Amino acid sequence: MAITRNQIKQIKSLELKKFRKETGLFVAEGKKIIEDLMPHFELVELYEGDDARKASLLDTPSDTVAVFRQKNKGTGTPALATDELALALDCVQNPGNVGTIIRLADWFGIENIYMNEGCADVYNPKVVQATMGSMARVKVHYCDLCQMIADMPGDVPVYGTFLEGKNIYSEELTKGGLIVMGNEGHGISSELQKHINKKLLIPNYPEGRETGDSLNVAIATAVICSEFRRRILK
Repeated sequence: MAITRNQIKQIKSLELKKFRKETGLFVAEGKKIIEDLMPHFELVELYEGDDARKASLLDTPSDTVAVFRQKNKGTGTPALATDELALALDCVQNPGNVGTIIRLADWFGIENIYMNEGCADVYNPKVVQATMGSMARVKVHYCDLCQMIADMPGDVPVYGTFLEGKNIYSEELTKGGLIVMGNEGHGISSELQKHINKKLLIPNYPEGRETGDSLNVAIATAVICSEFRRRILK
């Protein structure tokens, strides 16, 4: 059966958070991503071939488009296990960055990401595409990060990157803990900084060389996660 104008209109409306929230639906494109999501999310509609291209939200239209139902957010924020390494995102607004960080978390075996409401919506089509299916395996929790950290045991390390931080390559790192990554332009908010007890620095090379002001947040996340995992494998 050919796709109808109303179906195309509904799919394209899901580009907007307002309609995603109203319907509880989201869009994913590409066979690999859709196959990864199908065991974890309820499939509502699947379109293939020319019909899919008509409904695609991508600059280069995909020939496979699916509509899935969002998961129930549930109540409360799950506690962080003692030896678990997790990520927290503070107002990371770029959908590509959020999606890439979810993909990185999946690669490095990080199962939980905590985000505040200032972050991009995990069901934003650009986030979904950037995860390349990793959102099927990584759980995203929206919460008040300050409250979430305040409720954790006091001996849980909370890491963040700062210019005055200690060199990540020489500083002792723990197996578990929470790594906080800040906003693309402003870094970690002053309110959240008060809860960070382990300040790290990713040094440029060589020391003293004139360079850019900072790393992209997704790239910085990759460097940090890689170093944490390298210590375990040593």
